[in-house]
Amino acid sequence: QLQASGGGLVQAGGSLRLSCTASGRTISSYHMTWFRQALGKEHEFVASITRSRHTYYSDSVKGRFTISRDNAKNTVYLQMNDLKPEDTAVYYCATSAGLIISSLGQKSAYNVWGQGTQVTVSS
Repeated sequence: QLQASGGGLVQAGGSLRLSCTASGRTISSYHMTWFRQALGKEHEFVASITRSRHTYYSDSVKGRFTISRDNAKNTVYLQMNDLKPEDTAVYYCATSAGLIISSLGQKSAYNVWGQGTQVTVSS
């Protein structure tokens, strides 16, 4: 299971750090990803970090968000800086066994999801 936390209400330009902690599995063996879903919209890929710590970002967050992992704590982080109202969404962490790099941005490739944490950015 994955447990996401760290969401909240922040003003535009502010920062938040999300955490995703795994139980029942060791994340060191997995690529890990953050998605988000704004109200009334589809899930959107945000960022991924591979087992070897290569990182990938959507164009909308590149340069503002940083994904990282602490395998000793079995936790993945998403540091979000310079937040904008359009970043408002429920943020989910996700993973799956057997993920390949080319599928990291595809929601359908994942079968293990955290419960989501709400991020609200006020203007």
